[in-house]
Amino acid sequence: MKIGRQYCVMMARYNTWQNRQVYDLLRDVDPDELTRDRGAFFGSILATLSHLLWGDHIWMSRFDGGSAPEVAGDKSTTLVPTLGAWEAERFRMDGRIRLWAEALDNVDLQGDLVWFSGMSGREMRKPLAHCVVHMFNHQTHHRGQVHAIMTGAGLTAPVSDLIFMPEEDA
Repeated sequence: MKIGRQYCVMMARYNTWQNRQVYDLLRDVDPDELTRDRGAFFGSILATLSHLLWGDHIWMSRFDGGSAPEVAGDKSTTLVPTLGAWEAERFRMDGRIRLWAEALDNVDLQGDLVWFSGMSGREMRKPLAHCVVHMFNHQTHHRGQVHAIMTGAGLTAPVSDLIFMPEEDA
């Protein structure tokens, strides 16, 4: 699999755009609604958003060598206690992802990534490009779950089609 800097920058922009929409649509929602178990894989909107932030944090620590989450994967749904805390951490993480993507050269995406997976309890080795695509796919997957929860709860859900991403800085 071959990907390049342009793909990473586009997906980092998409990630930021999506997260801003989600926050804008949820900021006035009652906190009890955000933590209500809706029968989704991670239960609630906030738990799903928390897991997604945790996933981005762990992957970015592998990609850029920076900080990793302070909680283990089995606690990923409790990373942030409120939507406000999520928004602040999300803003920082989205900036980190964008800066990483913009600094890439295509050659930086070659080779394998080796890491210890706490979830599987073993060392892993995968093509770096595969791992990068996984991170962006993981984001889209879980935001799709949030979209479904929001729709099921009678809330307005964001526009998520990549082709509708604004051309200006998202």
